Amino acid sequence: QEQMVESGGGLVQPGGSLRLSCAGSGFRFDDYSIGWFRQAPGKTREAVVCISSDDRLAYYGDAVKDRFSISKDNARNTAYLQMNSLKPEDTAVYYCAARLTGTLALTSSEYDYWGQGTQVTVSS
Repeated sequence: QEQMVESGGGLVQPGGSLRLSCAGSGFRFDDYSIGWFRQAPGKTREAVVCISSDDRLAYYGDAVKDRFSISKDNARNTAYLQMNSLKPEDTAVYYCAARLTGTLALTSSEYDYWGQGTQVTVSS
């Protein structure tokens, strides 16, 4: 059964860094495009960083450009979201998702598998 599990969230001060991990099982990561999304209280889920299965195309949300980066270790079926220079407005539940077709996708409805989410809180 396909499953994705995020980890690495927590409380961090403004300006700090966190690295989120997303471990997949039951499917091959290198066949899927990966997306990191977030949802803050009272807001809709938004794409943060997304990447195609061949790593050739990537999307970075305007709010996170130059601060966040995505990477994948296909051998470990794991994706990472490196978050630097964190701001209070980055506070949200962060989700990873996988899309079977492997093409770049920016909306949550286009993804097939989801993790349970991990809380990131940026506060002093």
